[in-house]
Amino acid sequence: QVHVVESGGGLVQAGGSLRLSCIASGRFSDGPAMGWHRQTPGNQRELVASMSRLGRKDYSESVKGRFTISRDIAKSTIYLEMNNLTVEDTGVYYCNHPGGLFPWGQGTQVTVSS
Repeated sequence: QVHVVESGGGLVQAGGSLRLSCIASGRFSDGPAMGWHRQTPGNQRELVASMSRLGRKDYSESVKGRFTISRDIAKSTIYLEMNNLTVEDTGVYYCNHPGGLFPWGQGTQVTVSS
């Protein structure tokens, strides 16, 4: 079981950048697949970035080329570097297994102003 705490969100102007962090506890030493999910107002939670156990990275079309997922297994931390943010990126960001297998954290709010 893996438990997560997300941080790094905030208010940023369109075109700006943010770096989200997710500290994982529990069985993270074997580097499970992890991802970043986003819940925007009125919509279901969607997976926007993921990294497999072997390090393969995948992105949704809406963030491809702007977001980068990475991890530091020694620090049990997953990152999401977000660049060229748009108003449509506003939402609560959660890290979890790509399939949402672990308990959900509280997420971190990202608000992009125009």
